[in-house]
Amino acid sequence: MSNAARWTPDILGSQWAAHSIDLGTDDEGPVTATLVRRSAGPRHSRAVLYIHGFVDYFFQEHEAEFFEREGYDFYALDLRKYGRSLREGQTANFVDNLSAYRAELDASARMIRAEGHEELVVLGHSTGGLIAALWTNARTQNLPDGFPRISAVILNSPWFDLNKPWFLRTIGTRAVARIARVRPKAKVGSLNPYYGRALHKDSGGEWDYDLRLKPHEGFPVRAAWFTAVRRGHRTLAHGLDIACPVLVLASNRSGDAEHDHPEVITTDSVLNVAHIMKGSAHLGSDVTFVPITGGAHDLALSRQPARVAYFDAIKLWLEALNETA
Repeated sequence: MSNAARWTPDILGSQWAAHSIDLGTDDEGPVTATLVRRSAGPRHSRAVLYIHGFVDYFFQEHEAEFFEREGYDFYALDLRKYGRSLREGQTANFVDNLSAYRAELDASARMIRAEGHEELVVLGHSTGGLIAALWTNARTQNLPDGFPRISAVILNSPWFDLNKPWFLRTIGTRAVARIARVRPKAKVGSLNPYYGRALHKDSGGEWDYDLRLKPHEGFPVRAAWFTAVRRGHRTLAHGLDIACPVLVLASNRSGDAEHDHPEVITTDSVLNVAHIMKGSAHLGSDVTFVPITGGAHDLALSRQPARVAYFDAIKLWLEALNETA
């Protein structure tokens, strides 16, 4: 069977197609990831691979349309146990090591190359921004066979540190690591619902998405998953060396992440912008940081004019990058 024949209709409708990536089995049964693209197939030699955040999946069609106008075919990956890839009986959003995601990311990169794309831009949001940074750090240092050239990395409000008080970032983190050794799937936290409610059209926001896949209250934070993320934070803090240009974008202000407030959607009310700025300095030698005034945590879902400013910043950066290539 040809590669093209394995694309099937996607939940977003007839303009989209999905490909299920077999990742074997674990203690909860068969594991898959899902790569999504336009059903019409490739049109450009350059492509974007999007990696979503925690309690998330790809639904941002307008972001794909932006990159397509800029001359990039757009692919999005729903990681294992997220979104389209979550199966009945699985622990939602769970892994015990972020390096596990290399399997679906590597498979996606090879599939994108097989479709004729010679150049790849990696786009990551929030937890996906951390995953993207760690993966591209490994892959740009030693590009595997069958990969497109990774020419750039764009990080939308990447999760570079825990947005909690000092005690939880230090002693609390060590305590959860001890719990993870004996009860890896123990619930150790949860998300606040305020940001999700501010986004979704049914509670006053602009966006329509499946609340079964991206519920306002999120899914439980599990001990081993939390420990894996904190391990990733430490790796970043020790310094990466991503061997291509990196663009980091974040809101210009942090907001209260613990309570509802009027600026939930015009500040980053999930992460601390200061952490994002500090972490950006550890990504590599060619990093550009751009603050977006009035930006939400997912800058692509910000209100106008912040949303326009986000896409304009990416457009200008990519144009400058391509001029010097």
